[in-house]
Amino acid sequence: MADLSAFQHPRFARMYERISGESERRGTAEHRDRMLAGLSGRVIEVGAGNGMNFGHYPDTVTEVVAVEPEDRLRALAERAAARSAVPVRVLAGHADALPAEGGEFDAAVASLVLCSVPDVARALAEIRRVLRTGGELRFYEHVRSDRRWVGFLQDAITPLWSLGGGGCRLNRDTAAAIRAAGFDIVRLERFSYAPIQYIPRHAHILGRARA
Repeated sequence: MADLSAFQHPRFARMYERISGESERRGTAEHRDRMLAGLSGRVIEVGAGNGMNFGHYPDTVTEVVAVEPEDRLRALAERAAARSAVPVRVLAGHADALPAEGGEFDAAVASLVLCSVPDVARALAEIRRVLRTGGELRFYEHVRSDRRWVGFLQDAITPLWSLGGGGCRLNRDTAAAIRAAGFDIVRLERFSYAPIQYIPRHAHILGRARA
């Protein structure tokens, strides 16, 4: 098994467990439905967290392999998998070295995780490796604002934010990174949204891309 010690953020995991329910009620659940609509076949979910996506997969999905490095979140994901209507297998692992063979999956899901992977280019290369030719990446992420002053503010506070947020970076241009990894983005929504109270609305993207 890969060494996952660098991915353990127990304080962040406990906080995420508390706030994820509020986030769902404020609109994240609807975003998950849109992200996952129409998926079928075998799916790998990268950075599954506490398994909040599992209840949103359509019944055309035959299996979800959910990869999560953080111990507390992975335990919660295992509980969520037991309640899921679609088959979900939760594995320990991380985005830089996915525990899967090349071309094994019909689709991949990256949901609120590409902000926090240490090397986004490497993670996306791994996602592309495990997808079959023509396979689909579904993504839902918060990203750097295209408003200049907001983007500069995100740049300034990201180092401190990342320390308390499990490695989360506020200022990634994730759509550009997806394109740079060789994916063709076929649908892209960009919107501003506040997933929890007292946090200002900020930029998110949701869409799909083909390998």
